[in-house]
Order: sequence, then C-alpha cells, then structure tokens
Amino acid sequence: MLKKKVIIIGAGPAGLTAGYELLKQSKNYEVIILEESQKIGGISKTVNYKDNIIDIGGHRFFSKDEKVMEFWKNILPIQGKPSYDDKKLGRKKELNPNGPDPEKEDRVLLLRNRVIRIYYHKKFFDYPISLKLQTFKNLGLRQTAISGFSYFKTLILKKEETSLENFYINRFGKKLYSMFFEKYTEKVWGKHPSKISADWGAQRVKGLSFTNVVKDMSKEIFNNSSVQNFVYPKYGPGQLWEAVANEFEKLGGTIKKGYKVIEIENKSNKISSVTCEVKGKKEKIKGDIFISSMPLKDLVMDFKTRASEKYYKIAKGLPYRAFVTVGLLVNKLNLKNETNIKTLNNIVPDCWIYVQEPNVKLGRIQIFNNWSPYMVKNPDNTVWIGLEYFCDEGDSFWNMSDKECIEFATKELISMGIIGEESVLDSHREKVKKAYPAYFDTYDKIDDLIKYLNKYENLYCVGRNGQHRYNNMDHSMITSFETVKNILNEVKDKSNIWNVNTEKEYNEEKYVC
Repeated sequence: MLKKKVIIIGAGPAGLTAGYELLKQSKNYEVIILEESQKIGGISKTVNYKDNIIDIGGHRFFSKDEKVMEFWKNILPIQGKPSYDDKKLGRKKELNPNGPDPEKEDRVLLLRNRVIRIYYHKKFFDYPISLKLQTFKNLGLRQTAISGFSYFKTLILKKEETSLENFYINRFGKKLYSMFFEKYTEKVWGKHPSKISADWGAQRVKGLSFTNVVKDMSKEIFNNSSVQNFVYPKYGPGQLWEAVANEFEKLGGTIKKGYKVIEIENKSNKISSVTCEVKGKKEKIKGDIFISSMPLKDLVMDFKTRASEKYYKIAKGLPYRAFVTVGLLVNKLNLKNETNIKTLNNIVPDCWIYVQEPNVKLGRIQIFNNWSPYMVKNPDNTVWIGLEYFCDEGDSFWNMSDKECIEFATKELISMGIIGEESVLDSHREKVKKAYPAYFDTYDKIDDLIKYLNKYENLYCVGRNGQHRYNNMDHSMITSFETVKNILNEVKDKSNIWNVNTEKEYNEEKYVC
C-alpha cells in the first residue's frame, strides 16, 4: 500500500504531537515536520545559557485531559526519588514508587509546588486573587470595603460584555479590576482592555470570578484545595519536546530544521505542496495532507493563489504580541520568604511573580530555581530569574540591543527593590516573534476566515498560532489529537478541532498525578 505523505509545519507541541500520534497509530503515512528554526519545541523550547536554563514563557505541565497526562508520562516518567532540593530540605512528596531517581537519571518529570503570586505596591497577593486574611491586611480596611461595594454594584448593574474590560468588571467589580487586571492586561497586549475582545477573558480565565474566589476560600477552610502541584521536566519543557522528537524519528518520521515555509500551493480546495527557503535556496515539498501550526496570518499570506480580498484582509490584520525574556543570574533576591515553604537559600518559593507595579514595563518574573534545581548551575548560591516583557515586533523595546535591554531590565528590578545594584553576575536575552495571538483588530472576523480555511479539505490548523487562539500547551496538543483522529477516520468535518478550548468553564481542580 502506498503511504500518504503528511507535511507538518512547525516542530512545537502541536506539530510534534500530531506527527508522533499519527505514526504511533498507523503505518500508512510518511510524515515530515518542517521547522523554520534550528530548535525543537516552538515557544515551549528551552535555552541553555552556560548551564543555566531558560524556560521561554514558563510551562506548567498539568491538564484535566487524561490523554495529555498519559502522553507526557509515557515520554518522561514521574520521579521515584527526591530531587536535589527536596532531599536537601527534607520536603516530602508522594512519589511514583517505580519512577526514576532525578539525581541519577535525566529522563524524568519532577513533582513541583505551584506557587504563583501577584506583586503589587511591594506586597504579595495570591494569583488568582484570594480572600485570605493576608489579602485584607495588604489592601487595608478602606480598600477592602471599597472593593466589596464595587463588586456588589456589578450584581445590580451588569455591563454588556463587549470588551475584556467589561468582562473583568462583571466578575470582580471596577475596583479590583483597576488594581489587578487593567494595567497588567495593557502591558501584555499594548492596548487598553476596553479595546480587546471579551473572548480572551472567556478563553484564559474561565471560571474565575469574585464568587468563585469565595468558593475557593471555603474549599481551603475544609481542606479541599485546588491544584498545588504540577509535573515538570528536569531540564525544562524543551527536554520533553526534544524527547518526543526523538521518539517521532524512531517511528520513521523526519524533521527538517531550517526550513521556512514561504509559499503554499493551493488549488481546487486542496493544498498540493509547500515551498521552503533553506540556506538561501528554495525547495518544493509535495504532500497529500498538510497540518499547520504556523501563524494563521502567515499561512494565508503564503497562499500562492491569493485569498479573496475579504479573507486576505482578515488574515493580514490578525495581531500578535512579541515576547522578550531577560535572564539574570544574581547572588540573591531582596524579597523575603514569609511563607512556610522551604526553599534553597530561603528564596521566595514562586515559580512566577506577576508584576502589577504600574511604573515598570516588566510583566512577570520567573524564578527558575523553583521550577527545577537542575536548571541552575549553582542553585545553592545563585538565583536564576527570567524577566518577561511583552512588546510589538519592531518597536523600540524589541529593537534594543542585548546590552540596552539587559540594562533596562536590571534598572527596573533595582527600582522595585527586588535586587541590589551589585547583585547581577551574568545575563542573557531571548526574543520570540508572534508569541501571543491577540484578540483585537480583525480578530472579530476570524470565524469567517476559519470557514474559508476549512474548505481546504486536506489542510488542518492546530496549536496556539495555527488557530490564532491563546491556548495552553495541553489544548494545543488536543487540537492535534483531534486532527489525527479525523485523518485516520477520514472525517471531513473539522469542527471538533476548532472547538477545543471553547467551553465556558476551565479550572485547575485536578491533581496531575
């Protein structure tokens, strides 16, 4: 039997999942993955800088979907012995009795504590915001009262959810919205929440509201807590996706790195080939089936037979935000660990810190020591942090030199009192194009574009950028599970693929192991 040739664009989580699952489930396909860069993992890649590892964007491995969890655990098993920091600090965890020892083996998923907080006016608040005694202490009696009255007002006067601003106000009241959502959202998207579609809120903060905060407080009182742990590859997410790529190649799959798709042959509602730029030359690759995780905008703009003006304009107008991480190796942080969580050097236990300070551009801080001690060359004496910035590709921040950007980021951290002037030992910068598909400009017409693309019967769009949807990593994988299912069963209707992560409720009330 002649094998069908499947071309997958992009070696990120969605592309690799599709290729691996297709070859694992059938021997009737030849699968080639085309990757523009020289790295595996897309935005889930990791960068090793002098044995200090950066996780681009931060990736907690948890999912409500059992198939996703099994996928991860089949690639890298959960630890069976304590990790370096757990052993040194005497932290106890429920380990996998047959799992590997992370002190001796590299192919392992670590069990990690989920600690994410908001930093606002030099004080820590829970993320998502909670109604603990500490929250009231931080806010003060007056601000707490104003926040409460502001919320109750929304119960009487609901706003029409024509924007992300109204979406947040309806769930938290205007006061809490202005404190914990307004400025941060503007940092991320470069636009005020009043100019952004409410779809983003419906997608990313499903089930999050003042009412549910009260429910969560009750759960805590009765010890029925939400997710407090997650699994994480010893050397960051890129390690897992490199392992998936390895398994994919063992099954007979091919990954071509440095292959940038520049033209797509589209005729009679079918895709017949893609042309790639490779080391300054062009190479045409034919196929029977095409799975795309490349940005939706680029996909349509690369069509050889140009889409009609209506669809072309929608695609061309789809917006994105770029992402910059500045890695700083420091001798210490000035933040005090006032939690009861033990850490090496007693640093704060956070994986992420959301920066709500309005006078800095900085959006989030990652503390890589807390993701995995193996991501830091010397976790006993140094702290490896990632300062996360959101910008537009080509703007003044994006165009800064490495030195200028690192100096800018360092000064912001010093101004916040988080590090001292002599704290920085080393630094590195990473830039990511089209990291976040955005929900404004022509996004409101995206359903029309989806209908147009679905007419191409052998084209499947998967993943965050492939669907222009701010999916989590597990949702990106599920779009590929659904795609593989459709291909194997020769199902033409693609609604199941596009319907992933469109349900109104999503929370983390499920342990990962």
